[in-house]
Amino acid sequence: MRTAIVVGAGIGGVTAAVALEQCGWQVTVLERAAALGEVGAGISVWPGAVAVLEELGVTGVQKAAVVGDPAGMRRPNGKWVVEATDLGLELPVMIHRAQLHDLITARLGPAVTIRTGTTVTAVSQDETGVTVSTQYGKLEAELVVGADGIRSILRESHPRYAGYTAYRGIAEVETADGGGETWGRGRRFGFAKLIDGRIYWYATLNRPAGQPAGPGGQRGDVIEAFGDWHDPIPALLAGTREVLQNDLYDLPTPLASFVRGRVILLGDAAHAMTPNLGRGACSAIEDAGALARHLREAPDLDAALSRYDAERRPVTTKLVKRSRAVGRLGQVDNGVLCTARDGLLGLAGLAASLRGKRPRVEQSRT
Repeated sequence: MRTAIVVGAGIGGVTAAVALEQCGWQVTVLERAAALGEVGAGISVWPGAVAVLEELGVTGVQKAAVVGDPAGMRRPNGKWVVEATDLGLELPVMIHRAQLHDLITARLGPAVTIRTGTTVTAVSQDETGVTVSTQYGKLEAELVVGADGIRSILRESHPRYAGYTAYRGIAEVETADGGGETWGRGRRFGFAKLIDGRIYWYATLNRPAGQPAGPGGQRGDVIEAFGDWHDPIPALLAGTREVLQNDLYDLPTPLASFVRGRVILLGDAAHAMTPNLGRGACSAIEDAGALARHLREAPDLDAALSRYDAERRPVTTKLVKRSRAVGRLGQVDNGVLCTARDGLLGLAGLAASLRGKRPRVEQSRT
């Protein structure tokens, strides 16, 4: 049986382990955290990623998720800039990250071994394979998959700070509001419902990298920034027990190759992007699906890895660039530019709505 080591047991890493096992590989997953798990926040899973998971036999995603409402955009006073109706947008399902992670790990079989509390210190390779060094010694395999995130030890390029930080939380409140995003000056706030009725929310704020929280901690910072915005935002913040905060980074483009010999990159290790499109984890899932497909179809391992890079790097490069562009637009903090931005987005939403209605109007005339 062929052997692989997956570095990192996040959503991308465990999906890769499932995919490799189904291709007939013996897989060892190395995770530096003491236990498996994901942070307590929500995640949008787009149809392409749902399809990959279903192909891998990961079931129950849609049962544990809720289909997102069409998300419009508002100003801090609650006035709509772009309404959600008739936009004809592809919609994701919303699920708690920990639930998604559990559903994927439940698909792991006997050919997968997970070692937690294990830190990778070095990786080397020669014509016989790849050697991974940890604090417990060395492991050898034919293939190593780097799924260890934006600070990957397997990647040479360094991430760049996007210029703003993100806050996330789960609010245990009830609201009839369907969610969406609100854009202000240098800050944004969005929220969506989870299937259990709780509300996942996220926010961004322009600030220097590494700036410490104020006297009230992350919770105090986010309340100060968004506590006077339109309903139900104040109630969501009041109903949140824990606020997570992290500065946002992405990788410079053009992205470097995802393949170096028998070492490949996947997920944030390969194409870390800001979360403005909600596609980061989904792209990692799609990476794993593409890897499995090419391993089955290519004549040899080198060809499979080359095809993997040729398919996934151009697609994710576009996503990194688009997400960066959306972030720059959303984080504008000049008042005049914000007014112009909102006006243009309002016109774009109206045009999209008219395009969506036109076929129905034409059909009614026939």
